[in-house]
Amino acid sequence: MAAELYPTKKLVPSTSASSTATSSSSSSSIQQYQQQNQTNNNSSNQSCCNWQGLYPTIRERNSVMFNNETMADVHFVVGPPGGTQRVPGHKYVLAVGSSVFHAMFYGELAEDQEEIRIPDVEPPSFLAMMKYIYCDEIDLCADTVLATLYAAKKYIVPHLARACVNFLETSLSAKNACVLLSQSCLFEEPDLTQRCWEVIDAQAELALRSEGFCDIDSQTLESILKRETLNAKEMVVFEAALNWAEAECQRQDLSPTIENKRLVLGKAIYLIRIPTMVLEDFADGAAQSGVLTLNETNDIFLWFTAAKKPELLFCSKPRKGLAPQRCHRFQSCAYRSNQWRYRGRCDSIQFAVDKRVFIAGFGLYGSSCGSAEYSAKIELKRQGVSMAQRNIKYFSDGSSSTFPVSFDYPVQIEPDTFYTASVVLDGNELSYFGQEGMTEVQCGKVTFQFQCSSDSTNGTGVQGGQIPELVFYA
Repeated sequence: MAAELYPTKKLVPSTSASSTATSSSSSSSIQQYQQQNQTNNNSSNQSCCNWQGLYPTIRERNSVMFNNETMADVHFVVGPPGGTQRVPGHKYVLAVGSSVFHAMFYGELAEDQEEIRIPDVEPPSFLAMMKYIYCDEIDLCADTVLATLYAAKKYIVPHLARACVNFLETSLSAKNACVLLSQSCLFEEPDLTQRCWEVIDAQAELALRSEGFCDIDSQTLESILKRETLNAKEMVVFEAALNWAEAECQRQDLSPTIENKRLVLGKAIYLIRIPTMVLEDFADGAAQSGVLTLNETNDIFLWFTAAKKPELLFCSKPRKGLAPQRCHRFQSCAYRSNQWRYRGRCDSIQFAVDKRVFIAGFGLYGSSCGSAEYSAKIELKRQGVSMAQRNIKYFSDGSSSTFPVSFDYPVQIEPDTFYTASVVLDGNELSYFGQEGMTEVQCGKVTFQFQCSSDSTNGTGVQGGQIPELVFYA
């Protein structure tokens, strides 16, 4: 009846915040609630008639009624055909917790039904919502949180919906950002949508190469391909679109031929900025993919090489990407004849932020004795576990400027947790070093805090040393 009174959008099948919901995890959730049902039935059917006296608060007494046949005056048959579960309920409790249930049981259109079918909600998610209404407890897990959010939205249980969104924001990463973007638009959650875009923009190549990208709907695909601030090479965007097209062919029961891939992509293919690719990427990749027509391929080759360029349906303007920001932690720098020396020892500093950011790399000092090349092993760790590392070379021109070194991909940094930035340098032994270090630095809307690291064996600390800058996206 709720579905008739309050029409809802169809829930798009998707992966969860961390992985695809599996039947085994759903089964374990159902078993957990069945066990709770048995416990509650036993509690209220004890030989002692005064079971209410065992529980001092109304909350505890209400909790006993959760998933309990005792005094149940309505039943729900929840789940799709072949996967249903019969759930007992109490109209008064449900009506107090949800305006939709109130309308169903006590509103002008109320019907006296003893059994209500709810085919569009999964049993574990419905029971999670019921548990919140009866027990004031929020029981969420990665496999069912999206379906629980759907239930909370459908039955207008706003505090549970907010808890689901908070759970999703906390577990948000490049692996699931595209799927959650699709779902956040479906559920009309603008804050979650914005968080998803922040991750997709900063870690675009990881997001586009994730399995979840292939699960999004065509509307979300187009919104990503249109995105001006994607931090990705256009060849990566092109390859991701082809991967999505292959998955879409399977969803539509089409053979994944080149022709069908082009068919399911439709006009979205023109959102890929193929003319902005490096010529080598186009020649070795897109031009030989078979997805482009012969005329399109010839015109793009002419666009790359001819003085008079043909008109193209593809956008030829490069994406802006994201502008990196720099957190500089020293107020001055200096050099001395006996400092700063590198003999395979580690320069390291710990930092924390008050908002989620993405560390792209570091800014490092260079030689104080003219131009020189350095080999650097840079690393980022959280609680001793390496999150990213890279061996890289950089050239310094003898000035006191900082020189950027980058990881392969930006690294997601969560707020209120200390991370360790480290570098082991090999090169000219004498270099500039920072002085008058600050324990707290404000960079736009992000506050960085610094503290000394036990990994540092070459003298770098809060007050002075290497790693003068953190390069990040926010």
